[in-house]
Amino acid sequence: MLAILQKEIRSFLSSLIAYFVVAVFLLAIGLFMWIYKDTNALDYGAASLDTLFMMAPWVFIFLISAITMRSFAEEKKAGTIELLATHPITDWQVILGKFFAGLILVVFALIPTLLYYYTIYQLGSPVGNIDTGAMWGSYIGLLFLGGCYVSVGLFASSLTDNQIVAFILSTFLCFFTYSVMGQLSGNFSTGKLNYYVEWLGIDFHYQSISRGVVDTRDLVYFISFIAVFLGLTQLSFSRRKW
Repeated sequence: MLAILQKEIRSFLSSLIAYFVVAVFLLAIGLFMWIYKDTNALDYGAASLDTLFMMAPWVFIFLISAITMRSFAEEKKAGTIELLATHPITDWQVILGKFFAGLILVVFALIPTLLYYYTIYQLGSPVGNIDTGAMWGSYIGLLFLGGCYVSVGLFASSLTDNQIVAFILSTFLCFFTYSVMGQLSGNFSTGKLNYYVEWLGIDFHYQSISRGVVDTRDLVYFISFIAVFLGLTQLSFSRRKW
C-alpha cells in the first residue's frame, strides 16, 4: 500500500494537479470569505469561520472529483492497470493507497486555511473571541467529508476509462449524497421516514459534528460511508479478473 501511496503522491506533486487544486480551493474560499458581499466574514459582526465551513463542501465536490477522476480511469486508458495485477499487491492495497493519497491532498488544501482562522482570531473583540471548539469540530467534519468524496471519486473512476465521465459521475454522486438526500427528506408523509432519509445524507452528520461535539454516531457514519464506497470500488476494480 505504501508503494502505491508514494506513487500517487509523486504523481500529484510532479504534475500541476495538486498545486492547481490547492490554489483554486484557496482562491474560491478566499473570495467567499473576504470579497463577496453576501458571504463576507467582515460583514458578520462576529468572529466566525462559518463561510469557510459552509462553502468548502461545495467547492470540494468539484475539486475532489477532479483529483480522483484519473485514479483508475487513466490507468485503464494507458493500459497500466494490468501492470498492477502483476505486482505482489492486493486490490485493497491499491485502493487504500489511492484513497489515502487523495485524502493527504485534501489535508494539504485545508492546512493553509488556518491562516483564515488566525486572521479571524485577531479580528475578534477582544482578540481570540472565537468558538474554537466548533472550529476544530468543523475541520474534523471537513476531513471526514473529504474522505467520503474521495471514496466516491475512486468508485466513479473505477467504472470507466474516461476521465471526463468519471468526473461527471463523481460530481453527481457527491452532490446527491451531500445535498439531495437532505432535500428529499421533506417529501415523505411520516416524520420518522423523513428523519432517516435525512440521516443518510452527508450534510446531516457534517452539520452535527460542526457544532463542536464529536459524536461517535457521526464518526461511525463517515467511516461506514467510506467503507461502503471503497467496497464498491473493490468490486468494480476486481472485474478485470473476470
